[in-house]
Amino acid sequence: MKFSADLIDSPYLITAYEAGRIRLGEETLEHNLLLMPERLREPWPVQAIGELTPEMLEQFIAHRPDVVLFGTGAQQQFPPPALFAPLMKAGIGHEVMSTAAACRTYNILMGEGRPVLAALIL
Repeated sequence: MKFSADLIDSPYLITAYEAGRIRLGEETLEHNLLLMPERLREPWPVQAIGELTPEMLEQFIAHRPDVVLFGTGAQQQFPPPALFAPLMKAGIGHEVMSTAAACRTYNILMGEGRPVLAALIL
């Protein structure tokens, strides 16, 4: 699915997403990644949402996002709610959704100037 162009000044704007592939600007990536408006970490070694650990989420806190978006692939999949305790304790919101929905939401929040972190499983 292609996304419409916007006036966001970031090299990490998601311009297209399809299963197994994401485009940031003109660069196409084919692996899971962590994405923020000012930084990209790739590849992200998590292959399924069930692999997340509280220790991984503790690392997300260091980036100080307002919200963490978890893109779980083609289908929305929920890990155990207790997993998110570190984020909740730090006052950081989180949302679990399909990766397509996470990509759309990431662009919206980034366009609002919000510090958002997207953990995307392609």
